[in-house]
Amino acid sequence: MESAHSSFRRGPLQRLGDVELITADYVSWYSQRRLVHRLGRVPPTEAEATCFDRAVPCQPAGSQEPQGA
Repeated sequence: MESAHSSFRRGPLQRLGDVELITADYVSWYSQRRLVHRLGRVPPTEAEATCFDRAVPCQPAGSQEPQGA
C-alpha cells in the first residue's frame, strides 16, 4: 500500500500503466492484506481460509441464530 502513496508524492501520473499498477496494488492490499476489525483484525483471505476449514459454515458478521433454533 505504501508504494501507491509514494507514487502520488512524486507528482501527477504520466501514463495509464502507472494508474493501473497503483490500482492493482491497492486492490491487492484491500482484498488480501488489510486487517478487518469485524473479522478479528485478520486479513480477509485468512478469515476466508479459516471459514472454509471449519465443518460448520461461518455466519456473516453481526448475524445471530434465530430464537428457538
